[in-house]
Amino acid sequence: MNGAQLSAWWGVPFAGMLLSIALMPLTCPKLWHHHYGKIAAGWALAFLLPFAVLHGPAEAGHALAHALLAEYLPFIILLVALFTVAGGIFIRGNLHGSPGLNVLLIAIGAVLASFMGTTGASMLMIRPLIRANDNRPYVAHVVVFFIFIVSNAAGSLTPLGDPPLFLGFLQGVDFFWTVSHLLPETLFLCGALLAIFYVIDSYHYRKEGVLPADPTPDTESFGIDGKLNFLLLLAIVGLVLLSGLWKSGVAFQLAGTDINLEDLVRDIGLVVVALLSYHLTPSAPRVANQFSWGPMQEVAKLFIGIFLTMAPVLAMLKAGMNGPFASVAAAVTAPDGRPEPWAYFWFSGMLSSFLDNAPTYLVFFNLAGGDAPTLMTTLATTLAAISAGSVFMGANSYIGNAPNFMVKAIAEERGIRMPSFFGYMLWSGAVLIPLFVLMTFIWFR
Repeated sequence: MNGAQLSAWWGVPFAGMLLSIALMPLTCPKLWHHHYGKIAAGWALAFLLPFAVLHGPAEAGHALAHALLAEYLPFIILLVALFTVAGGIFIRGNLHGSPGLNVLLIAIGAVLASFMGTTGASMLMIRPLIRANDNRPYVAHVVVFFIFIVSNAAGSLTPLGDPPLFLGFLQGVDFFWTVSHLLPETLFLCGALLAIFYVIDSYHYRKEGVLPADPTPDTESFGIDGKLNFLLLLAIVGLVLLSGLWKSGVAFQLAGTDINLEDLVRDIGLVVVALLSYHLTPSAPRVANQFSWGPMQEVAKLFIGIFLTMAPVLAMLKAGMNGPFASVAAAVTAPDGRPEPWAYFWFSGMLSSFLDNAPTYLVFFNLAGGDAPTLMTTLATTLAAISAGSVFMGANSYIGNAPNFMVKAIAEERGIRMPSFFGYMLWSGAVLIPLFVLMTFIWFR
């Protein structure tokens, strides 16, 4: 898809998809709850059918095949594997959600995020966090800060933490470059968020007058069931790393889309891992976790619409100065031709808030020159800005990063009344944006 030949009007289906996710749960919740999959399919067709008429069925078919085979299926297979494996691990014990314990659980999730990915850490830690707070009447803020920290900010230290950094790793960025250049920013952001959360949670905890007895009878001693799944988590990490390090040189073509052998091995391996977890884990841990496929189905249905409708938007951005979004390319470049780190931080971040942050990272990586050795040295501040913006600002909306929506869906399935799409953005605007402004003046000027 040549973004230079497209009109900005091709972004309308994507805007419609976002507005549907934002407004329909508020304005017509029953219709949305029962038909959100059909609505997502409708917006996907609103792009594909006119595109087929104007650019030909072959071009539309190629766009569909590329979105499905090269982007959506690998994405959803990884999420299913992590969701299945993490759902088979049950952390038992009578945990009581005091502010101190909540900070500890979120901090543990933050440490895990850069080793097992934001999705894996989120799926592993959200259930014990919700269970620890099941005797409290107001828990939404706990989940919101969990999304800020575990599902986003804490995944910035290694290529395993978040998909944008993994794409950078595939482009030649050293494995340990991010931890050596983003550690101060990550510690500042996560530390500040934990401190703010502790103050807010302490206020609610005192105000609620929490019951001294936990209504759930989980009084057994602390322990972990389903330990086999920790080995399977390591297998997932190994498969993802393998696909990045192994260059087989072998590729298959399906519907005009190249599929590398290493990617095929990774995806088949992830499916096998998910099946092993589901069939080898005793049922007790999943029953105790109240495991269901509902959250995964919601993510799968909505993100197929998101991936398809955002394809022309990403193509137009990728066209740079030759495309309809040339103003974006001009805005991140100084008059002397040098990249502006602060602009890369904010533009990559704001687009990552609503577009998939992995391809957004790649667009700005290429806008900055696309040469990894140069970006890691001479333009290190620019690469750090792109990395930080793509990872940190995925927390600005529910659709900025896949685990955001999954965590929200799990929380709502447990009866927690989560903020609406715009309600969540009020939280991110009030808490995150001031911190990002401060970080801009400290690190990205």
